[in-house]
Amino acid sequence: MTDIGLQAVVLLSGGLDSMVAAGFARAQGFRILALTVDYQQRHRIELEAAGRIARDIGAERHIILPLDLRRFGGSALTADIDVPKSGVESEIPATYVPARNTIFLSLALAWAEAAGAADLFIGVNALDYSGYPDCRPAFIAAFEQLANLATKSGVEGRGFKIHAPLLYMSKADIVAQAARLGLDPALSWSCYDPQDERHCGLCDSCRLRAKGFADAGLPDPTEYAERP
Repeated sequence: MTDIGLQAVVLLSGGLDSMVAAGFARAQGFRILALTVDYQQRHRIELEAAGRIARDIGAERHIILPLDLRRFGGSALTADIDVPKSGVESEIPATYVPARNTIFLSLALAWAEAAGAADLFIGVNALDYSGYPDCRPAFIAAFEQLANLATKSGVEGRGFKIHAPLLYMSKADIVAQAARLGLDPALSWSCYDPQDERHCGLCDSCRLRAKGFADAGLPDPTEYAERP
């Protein structure tokens, strides 16, 4: 069990995975500093979900940080590019946001160092991850090394730990962990292309979410515009 006095910065997108990562941080006794990045994503409804989760999880602070990645574009989430609806792709999909997790972890690292926290949590997953390169174990290991090379705290021997508790879990495992941790999946948002405040049901993220509940044998509280 972690010393209850210790803080951790948790990247909280509003999605199911980030919610479960926050649940792990809470279960380990960390005081949670929740960081949500408002990068002008098309599924901005997830920012509301992040607020709900931060309150439910008992976050000590919740910062929603504006960062307009639409200025760069290059993704179906930040530019006028259609969100794929034909099923989970085998190649890196159009919903990949260039260097997103590198950017987000850098921001989380900056807050952690300023707050005197040594632990960062991120809900990346190397199995049901839509092919994103910044969700792989090698990326997490490399960023942890970078964090300890590029900061005053790291240089002075007060190193950082990047926690990715969902890294080797299937979506069904993640759904089951949400139940074990006493989390309410209905608070979370996964869809990349919301339809009248409902999950579209057809994007990669919706398909993976629905499959996770089905494979876990647990009820799916999600309202879909179309069944995945």
